[in-house]
Amino acid sequence: MPISYNRLWKLMIDKNINKTKLRSQAGISSNAMAKLGKNESVQVEVLVKICNCLGCTMDDIMEVLSEEKE
Repeated sequence: MPISYNRLWKLMIDKNINKTKLRSQAGISSNAMAKLGKNESVQVEVLVKICNCLGCTMDDIMEVLSEEKE
């Protein structure tokens, strides 16, 4: 299932926070941050930590894309 974290990157720009700062404040691993950067699946716990840190919901940081059939 394709996932996009573009909303997270936009929100981080709006809140003037970089990946290193988010990783530190949310308490997530660099491996989890790398997976987010590649639009790969991460544990729900990671997403919850990010949402708590940024004061948002999961809808604000991620989007599940529809699978296109070729």
